[in-house]
Amino acid sequence: MLTEPPILVPPRLKAGDKIRFVSPASTPEKEAVLARAKVLESWGFHVDFGSHAFDKFGYLAGRDEDRLADLNEALRDPEVRAIFATRGGKGSFRISEQLDFEAVRRDPKPLVGFSDITALHLVLWKECRLVGVHGALMDDATWPSDTNSGGDCLFRLLTSGADYVLDARESEPTIATTTDGLARGRLIGGNLSMIATCAGWSLPNLAGAILLIEAVSIGIGQVDRELTMLRKAGHLDGVAGFAIGQFTGFDDARYPVLVDLLRDHLGRFEVPILGGLPLGHGDWPLSVPIGAMAILDARNRRLMVSQSALQ
Repeated sequence: MLTEPPILVPPRLKAGDKIRFVSPASTPEKEAVLARAKVLESWGFHVDFGSHAFDKFGYLAGRDEDRLADLNEALRDPEVRAIFATRGGKGSFRISEQLDFEAVRRDPKPLVGFSDITALHLVLWKECRLVGVHGALMDDATWPSDTNSGGDCLFRLLTSGADYVLDARESEPTIATTTDGLARGRLIGGNLSMIATCAGWSLPNLAGAILLIEAVSIGIGQVDRELTMLRKAGHLDGVAGFAIGQFTGFDDARYPVLVDLLRDHLGRFEVPILGGLPLGHGDWPLSVPIGAMAILDARNRRLMVSQSALQ
């Protein structure tokens, strides 16, 4: 009988640890990234940057080989204890299968990012079962500083071993997709378009997982197309539950159509669905561990991560 490889849970960060910023996808706004670096430094971390973090090559942050070199260098450097993506955009999927997976297995460290970075989270889970952090892209123009902010949430994920609870927001339109029931499984996923892009080559087996999906600035027809493909290809078979984050960039009048579409596709699996989670590209998004064990409580509209992102 084949045994599954162990889950790689990176160590928690502590004061003095080094964080490396890299740009695996599109070029970030430099001033915004530098401002976020100062926030991390105020938390007691040292921050540096990949050699090509601010390069520009068409819609990408430099050539594939340069973006890959920065990411692999960060994975191999024993002084680097966490890797932050400066932004999403496009392009992570172009380099994802060339990551140094042996370096990841030797020295697990969290990758922090979402959106296009979902492609990296997925392949790192598929190849190494590495726990990462969905959220906190560093060129986000609004990063509130109060105790309920994305910054505070991220700090707790990086430094605390405590269990993590995320409540759905009634103000999020996807709250209307919520059903009932309780599900338990590894929280996997992220951006819907990237999940669909990775299907068939770097998408891990989702059986038994709680699948997180969020989307931004795509038409309802594209949401329909991507969910149809994932469903008909069998990639959603055996999913334990669905965690629905923010779907942003849709006309307000179209949200009822979107909700009906999500219900149509996901409701066929007869598993718990929890919508309204503040995860994605909307207002004041939070961070969440990817790959950690989670409990989805649809009745009480709460997602509980029973294993911290970092150990």
